[in-house]
Amino acid sequence: MKLTFHGAAGTTTGSRHLLEVNGRRILLDCGLYQGRREESNERNRHFPFDPAGIDAVVLSHAHIDHSGNLPSLTSRGFEGNIYSTFATRDLCQIMLADAARIQAQDIRWLNKHRERRGEPPLEELYTEMEAEECVRQFVTMGYDRRIPIADGVELTFVDAGHILGSAQVVLDITEGGSRKRLLFSGDVGRGHNELLRDPVAVEGVDYLIMESTYGDRDHELPAQANHLLRDVLVRALERNGKVVIPAFAVERTQQLVYVLHRLHEAGEIPDVPIYVDSPLAVGATEIFRLHPECFNDEVYRFLYETRDPFGFENLTLIRKVSESMALNDLRGAAIIISASGMCEAGRILHHLRNTIENPRNTILFVGYCAEYTLGAKIRNGEKKVPILGDRFRVRAEVEVLDSFSGHADRSELLGYFDAMGGSRERVFLVHGERDRSLALRDALNERHDGVVEVPELGGEAEL
Repeated sequence: MKLTFHGAAGTTTGSRHLLEVNGRRILLDCGLYQGRREESNERNRHFPFDPAGIDAVVLSHAHIDHSGNLPSLTSRGFEGNIYSTFATRDLCQIMLADAARIQAQDIRWLNKHRERRGEPPLEELYTEMEAEECVRQFVTMGYDRRIPIADGVELTFVDAGHILGSAQVVLDITEGGSRKRLLFSGDVGRGHNELLRDPVAVEGVDYLIMESTYGDRDHELPAQANHLLRDVLVRALERNGKVVIPAFAVERTQQLVYVLHRLHEAGEIPDVPIYVDSPLAVGATEIFRLHPECFNDEVYRFLYETRDPFGFENLTLIRKVSESMALNDLRGAAIIISASGMCEAGRILHHLRNTIENPRNTILFVGYCAEYTLGAKIRNGEKKVPILGDRFRVRAEVEVLDSFSGHADRSELLGYFDAMGGSRERVFLVHGERDRSLALRDALNERHDGVVEVPELGGEAEL
């Protein structure tokens, strides 16, 4: 049995790990790498293996850095099954098509600038049609249901508590008369999520591929620090400006909407219009309503006993481009939630262009931004940032609330590891900047006798 780490090794995006066992090749995730544009383009366009030679894909969850390059894989020859949970498949149906649309829009914009500079045009990675065709290869299953997916390999999905439908991937593998359990954590949730259940502990783990996004630090805030969101909003809206919240369209937006619903219901925030400006987020919200099996007990009861968790009087969900553009002319205080959370694409870029130079406005980050992304530049205090080909001064107030992070922090990752059963004789830390993975490795070495490794991109491990 051999593992090769073709993505999310030494970085937080582009999750892609290849398992070779019993003559079969199983790919764990197939995500888009997000970072410097040229490097991203190179990594995402060129697979280090033959797509037609892959026998199956197992997808941990729908976030684009885990699922976003699946249409490239299928359009270039992969014909096997893509295994996921029900909710992950439903989310991918809209997210992959949305990713194709955003690529097309961004490339049209960039090609205008490239043409002026005499540079050759770029092409999108895949089309909307190729995204739709990719979803036809999904095979869905519920949590805690074991099925065979290849010779000697059985798959079980276990709740990861990260986003709707997110799963830990459990592979029970028989090879050469020996039986071992491999666990791929996917992305691990924090627990105490406003919407979802806590991550479930897995027993009997021999080999572990584990995320390490926040491996070197704890979040400054606990989960559900909603009073701090209230304080930021009250202070910002008193200036009669806009609060622009870059948020991932899936999970983070629905989490925010639910919390804003409760704060508005309790009269704890000013009575101002709230807009969710993202066709993807609007579509994802509809999918959330279809999957109550993923909700924690509080939201499950709220849904069936009270009212819609994702809809209230002050909230407007925006799909049309014309309605989105009209927000530029909006006067007075308002809250605008828009994707993407790392500010790398989508309508959030236009809202930032329109608001970032006004000191009355506030840009509020509620989640992780990978290194080199526009979101990271703004969060890190850069005074001037590039947005869609032009540079803008950052005069708006910038606020950060990590309580909404969907990723477990250092202490929570250690707790996740401690709750797990089995020898965990080899542990591979992925999906983290290298210094963060190394910090988590050192912490695990203090409490664990097994081998803990931080693989390089393209690194191999014989098991």
